[in-house]
Amino acid sequence: MDSNRDEIRDFLVSRRAKITPEQAGLPAGGRRRVPGLRREEVAVLAGVSTEWYTRLEKGHITGVSDDVLEAVARALRLNEEERVYLFDLARAARPTRRAPARRKEIEIPRPVQWLLDSMTMSAAFVRNGRLDIVAINPLGRALFAPMFDSDTTDQHGRANFARFFFLDPGSHHFFVDWDGGADVTVELLRAEAGREPHDRALRELVGELSTLSREFRTRWAAHDVRIRHEGVKQLHHPEVGRLELTFLSLDLPASHRTAHNLTVYTAEPGTTAEDRLKLLASWAATRDQTGNRPHGQSDRPHSQSDRPQDAEPPRIRRD
Repeated sequence: MDSNRDEIRDFLVSRRAKITPEQAGLPAGGRRRVPGLRREEVAVLAGVSTEWYTRLEKGHITGVSDDVLEAVARALRLNEEERVYLFDLARAARPTRRAPARRKEIEIPRPVQWLLDSMTMSAAFVRNGRLDIVAINPLGRALFAPMFDSDTTDQHGRANFARFFFLDPGSHHFFVDWDGGADVTVELLRAEAGREPHDRALRELVGELSTLSREFRTRWAAHDVRIRHEGVKQLHHPEVGRLELTFLSLDLPASHRTAHNLTVYTAEPGTTAEDRLKLLASWAATRDQTGNRPHGQSDRPHSQSDRPQDAEPPRIRRD
C-alpha cells in the first residue's frame, strides 16, 4: 500500500507542477518557490478543501468518490490517458478481502497465431503489458531481428521492448527516433503499473531497468503515461536499410488477468519502404518460425543466388 501511496503522491505532484496559474485562469500572484499550481489552488479549482486535497496528494485516496476524482482530474487538466491512470491508482488502493491473485502467463490461442501467420506482407506481433513479445509472425521476427538477436532476450529467447531500448546500445541505431520511442516505452510501462500494481514480474523489470539505465530512471520519474500507441515508426534495418512503417494496435480480449495487444506494421503502397518490406518478407518466407533457414541458403535477404553477400539488394539501395 505504501508503494501505491507514493505513486499517487508523485503523480499528482508532477501533474500540478506542469500547470501555470495563467493556464488555470488564476492570477499569478507573487514569486513562487516551485513551478506550477499550489495545493490550495488545485483545491479551489476542484471544489474541495485544501486539507482534503493535501491528504489526497499524500496518497490517501481510499474512499474517494469517482465524482471527486473527476473534479481533481479536471483541475489538473489531465488528458484521457492520465485520467484513466489516476482511476487505476484509486482502484488499486481500495482494500480487498482477498490477497491479489498473481498474474498468470497464458499461451496465446492457436487461432491468434494463425492470424499472425496469415499476414504475409505485414509484420505483426502480440505483446503483453510488460512489453514482452509473446507471439509473432515470420516477417515480424525478421523486422525485429536485432531485438531477437540481442543479449537482452530472456532464457526462452523472448524479446522485450523495454530491455532492448535501455540495455542494448544497438537500439539507438535501430530506432531512428530513439528518444521518442524510449519515452513511449516508459509511458506504456507506467500505465501498466497503474493497472497492475501487484505484478511481480513488472516490478522486477522496472527495478532492473532503474538500476541499470539512467535514461530509464529519468523517464520513469516523470510519471508520464500512455495507454494506446500507434502512428509511424522509422527503423534502420541492418539488412534492408531505412524503413518508414505505419503501425496500428488493437487490444485482444483479456483472459486470466493477462491483457495482450496486437500490433501490425505495414508500409504505404508504392513506396520504397514497401519494396524493402517485400524483400524482407521474401527472406522471412525461407525461414521457419524458430528462425531456422533452409539448408544451403544465406541468412541475408536477396533475390539472386549468385549475388555476393555484401552486394546491395536489387532495386533497393541500403542506407
